Amino acid sequence: METESAASSAVPPPATTTTSASTEPKLPVCILVLGMAGSGKTTFIQRINAHLHTEKMPPYVINLDPAVHELPYPCNVDIRDTVNYKQVMKQYSLGPNGAIVTSLNLFATTFDQLLSLLEKNQTKHRYFIFDTPGQIEVFTWSASGSIITEALGATYPTVIVYIMDTPRSSNPITFMSNMLYAVSILYKYRLPFIIVLNKTDIIHHRFALEWMNDFELFQSAIEQEHSYSTDLCRSLSLVLDEFYTNLRCVGFSSITGDGCKEFFEAIDDACDEYEHVYKVEYNKWQEKRAKRETHKRDKDLKRIKDDLNQESSVIGEKRIRYDDMHNDGETDEDDDGDDDDDDGDDKNNNDFEREDESFKRYLSKSASKPTTMDT
Repeated sequence: METESAASSAVPPPATTTTSASTEPKLPVCILVLGMAGSGKTTFIQRINAHLHTEKMPPYVINLDPAVHELPYPCNVDIRDTVNYKQVMKQYSLGPNGAIVTSLNLFATTFDQLLSLLEKNQTKHRYFIFDTPGQIEVFTWSASGSIITEALGATYPTVIVYIMDTPRSSNPITFMSNMLYAVSILYKYRLPFIIVLNKTDIIHHRFALEWMNDFELFQSAIEQEHSYSTDLCRSLSLVLDEFYTNLRCVGFSSITGDGCKEFFEAIDDACDEYEHVYKVEYNKWQEKRAKRETHKRDKDLKRIKDDLNQESSVIGEKRIRYDDMHNDGETDEDDDGDDDDDDGDDKNNNDFEREDESFKRYLSKSASKPTTMDT
């Protein structure tokens, strides 16, 4: 009874659908499965895939892990059919993690084709399930991961499912590390978020729910640890106390299948949050973005028109000035040429008069002097 009450307090009850929402056709739900290496993501997908098949609701499964050797479940779309992981390592001289990032980047360039496939199959399936690489940071902190998540979140109701390894999280320091990673993913994507405490067949998840609901219990558990990170975990637990209040947390066993019903109830509640919170905010963001683009476009057009008007006036002024200068130059040159001709004529006349006068003076002098013949 204690376990049931704790689980019910961690998982909110499913939201009731209105009559208007029930008449509208529902889009499939995209379930993005994330988690640390070894947390059991692939086995978790195998279990919920088998559960949905038994419920006569087969999902549409997409594998985004290019380095996986074998998949224990049928896959509709496989990244390995598009990108060869080993060839990427050889061609680009990369290590394992670098090759996974590059493979995801190459796959993201053709993600529009996957969206068209999802659109063709959205009337046949209720759930689209995405299996991500084992190296969680490769997907969560890469450009391709953001492109894939934002494209899905803008088109379909999308839920982030974070898988935790319950036996390893029994250590309060490891538990705090998982919680920090979970809150970072939540605030990065801002999508409905569910934490699945996996492997409850090994150890029950009761302790994790108690640590989330009761701050003093976690403080007493952290006091038993003697390490440098103890003080840090104690301070972080105070910060994350608000994060725990609205967190959906479900215990799950991939081996026995316990928790499937609670998990899909949490999915339904997350979809309701998507419709009433995320989609509304996304539409507001789209409207603001459209207004900014419209304002920017109008501003650019106005600037172009002003530049064209100013340029035409400047060109007209330059042309007028050039014509005036050209005409003035021709007039000046003509005037200068005429002046030069007049000056030349005057100079020639003066020279002729001087020569005539000098010749006359010579004749008068020579006439006045007696010659030898006269003597």
